[in-house]
Amino acid sequence: MDSKSATPQRRRGEALERALLDAAWAELDANGYSDLTMEAVAARAGTSRPVLSRRWPTRSDLALAAIRHHFDADPIDLPDHGNLRDDLIDYLRQANERRSQLVGPLMLRFSGIVSDSDGGLAGLREQLIGGRPTMLDTILDRAAARGELDRAALPPIVAQLPFTLLRHELLMRMAPADDATIVAIVDEVFLPLATRRGPAASGHSGVDSRP
Repeated sequence: MDSKSATPQRRRGEALERALLDAAWAELDANGYSDLTMEAVAARAGTSRPVLSRRWPTRSDLALAAIRHHFDADPIDLPDHGNLRDDLIDYLRQANERRSQLVGPLMLRFSGIVSDSDGGLAGLREQLIGGRPTMLDTILDRAAARGELDRAALPPIVAQLPFTLLRHELLMRMAPADDATIVAIVDEVFLPLATRRGPAASGHSGVDSRP
């Protein structure tokens, strides 16, 4: 749709915010972050720049909100198979399928957002998460409650390793990782590191469920 073709509409509250974020995402997708303007988003949404600026003072704020909105529109289902290994593989498979199409745009067409974020890609991820516990955190906490690992003894760098390695694969390939790689991330890298200290080292670690 032409960003100048939308006609003004009276919308309020959540309906207005959804329309603004949909318009911002459409502008990002069509033109990239470097050419994103508040005026273009306002025109596409059929509203005015002040309406945008009251909610998101800068184009960086608006772009981050639009990306979060796009992620939230296609959520990953929190897996619960009763063991850590199967939960992790299910989670990584979903992330691989649903998020791989965003890695290329984020690094190429949206590269300015990464540059504007303190800490580069890691800083961007932190801004998108907003300090909220991640789905991976929930999976690990449940595994700890089942006695599969010692969450308190798990270094943060190890706790984030499954998604870190998947993200690396997506960045290197600019395409989804193959399933064998996902299984190897869990079986050959993460589980040996995560379960060697805690109760899982001497009991059930979730590894027994592998085919």
